Amino acid sequence: MGAPALVCRLCGSTELESFVDLGATPPCELFLTAEALEGPEPTFPLHPRVCRSCLLVQLPPLIDPDETFTEYAYFSSFSTSWVEHARRFVTAATERAGLTQDSLVVEAASNDGYLLQHVVADGMRAVGVEPSVNVGQAARDKGVPTVTAFLSPETGAAVRAEHGPADLVVANNVYAHIPDVVGFTQGLRAMLADDGWVSIEVQHLLTLVAYRQFDTIYHEHFQYYTVGTAIRALASGGLDLVDVELVPTHGGSIRLWARPTELGAGRTPAVGKVLADEAKAGLDTVEGHAGFAREVSRIRNDLMRFLIEAADAGKTVVGYGAPGKGNTLLNYCGIRPDLLAYTVDRNPYKHGRYTPGTRIPIHPPERIDADRPDYVLVLPWNLRDEITAQLAPVAEWGGKLVFPIPALEVVEPGSSPA
Repeated sequence: MGAPALVCRLCGSTELESFVDLGATPPCELFLTAEALEGPEPTFPLHPRVCRSCLLVQLPPLIDPDETFTEYAYFSSFSTSWVEHARRFVTAATERAGLTQDSLVVEAASNDGYLLQHVVADGMRAVGVEPSVNVGQAARDKGVPTVTAFLSPETGAAVRAEHGPADLVVANNVYAHIPDVVGFTQGLRAMLADDGWVSIEVQHLLTLVAYRQFDTIYHEHFQYYTVGTAIRALASGGLDLVDVELVPTHGGSIRLWARPTELGAGRTPAVGKVLADEAKAGLDTVEGHAGFAREVSRIRNDLMRFLIEAADAGKTVVGYGAPGKGNTLLNYCGIRPDLLAYTVDRNPYKHGRYTPGTRIPIHPPERIDADRPDYVLVLPWNLRDEITAQLAPVAEWGGKLVFPIPALEVVEPGSSPA
């Protein structure tokens, strides 16, 4: 009995082509306890496709979001630069949307209140919609009212009925995480005032391809957007894209500003500019997506060669960070504790646990200062400036930092990107 045909979650087409095949890995945020090391660990294919009809790059929905997001290991507030990014966003959004003390701001996938805490501090009303029980409680502890639920058209209608229409609906770094993109978009519209604004930040496929950011592909990311495909996704829920900003987060993201379709708002020149850049890169055709897999293989080969040579020379290599993207990299490359002794992370939730699949132990950051390794492999490369500053003491014993993407780079702590 053959496998069921893959169906595009946006347009329903069955004509899907391979984008890159990263093998099979466990869900990237299911960190293992010591007891779990003795048990089985499920893995799922990590093989995104591109739709020939609408060009959406997507993963088949092989995992249930309920299993991943009910208790979640990622707390946004552990990144100081991300909290500051959110603060600046709230300031800019307040001006753009003309928010006042009477305004309501709702965030879908509000995590631990990293963003809405700034809305509350400015005296505006705020409501978070967050499916993860543990991080949602952290938000409530900060004074951010939070509904524990996945966003759907029904959830959106319930939030609006209880709190009123939202002047601004935010969905930062979640639009890739939902398998029902149409239902989620309808949920955004359901919460929105008829003259309101929606702001979405999501990784940009253009930069993912240009800078070979294959490690940002994992099972929690069900789709990967260009502005072209985002326009189609937003339209499925009754929203029109009116403006776009390019932002540096997560290696290169797009901030989409949308409004209800019935408003008939026009698009800014910025939208046309980014669409033209995507077409120039070939991302307006299926054929333009080819070649990415070759670049990914080259990154794996270069990193493995470095780690093997370091091991042969008796050098110690440890990791910094335990992000989801790091687990895609580790599993695709087949890196185990013999090549990467351990990694460290600022999030206490992960201490004493092990990376999924590769089973590399995770320790507090202080372990690096105690052990003085020769090399530190930086897994959250998107926070390069912040982490380089945190790792400045590595220079004291002659250690070096290793950045694997977009190409292998071994640098002195404090060095600027090449």
